[in-house]
Amino acid sequence: MISLFQSHASEFLTGFGWTIASSVLALIGSLILGTAFALLEVIPNKLANIIGRIYIEVVRNIPLLVITMFFYVVIANIIKISGFAAGTFGLTLYTSAFIAETVRAGINAVPKGQLEGAMSNGLSWWQAMRYIVLPQAFKLVIPPLGNQFINLIKNSSVLAFVAGLDLMYQANQISQTTFDTFGPFIIVGIFYLILTMPMSYYMRYLENRLEKNGGRA
Repeated sequence: MISLFQSHASEFLTGFGWTIASSVLALIGSLILGTAFALLEVIPNKLANIIGRIYIEVVRNIPLLVITMFFYVVIANIIKISGFAAGTFGLTLYTSAFIAETVRAGINAVPKGQLEGAMSNGLSWWQAMRYIVLPQAFKLVIPPLGNQFINLIKNSSVLAFVAGLDLMYQANQISQTTFDTFGPFIIVGIFYLILTMPMSYYMRYLENRLEKNGGRA
């Protein structure tokens, strides 16, 4: 495997770079989108609540590959879109539904008196949510959010199905040219461990710290 990596280092490193890029973009996008739909679920407006609930239930119950292929096959007929973009959009949409549920749970865990007290002091619902409730909610859901981010990194392997240039795509290409169906995927597995293990240990550390400090990071 060492000789395999040495002879194909550029392909593996290219895939590693694209995997990181897709994961970071999807992480940012899904966090923003997920928070927005979490707010739709808790805002005092029935229509907004219904829209938020429908989005979350539909998206999280459709396989990630189906969502990704929708962007790669259907949307590509309307606008020009690369495999990398299709995979990243699919990953963002899919992860946002799970993040929305996590953030909603965090918002509901904040005592209602916090929101009512802020509004009685002159803040609007949006201001109270932004400055009072959401900061506390995010602190409460740091561990589950971390798990979602780790899952996102692992799910980025879906890009291989749409020529997204990621690690799995590069491994497939190398295995086809070298006829080695074992080595490339072991190397890719090691790369994924490099990405996920530090985050996993850090989230465990954060969780233990939060438990010791009574919810304060």
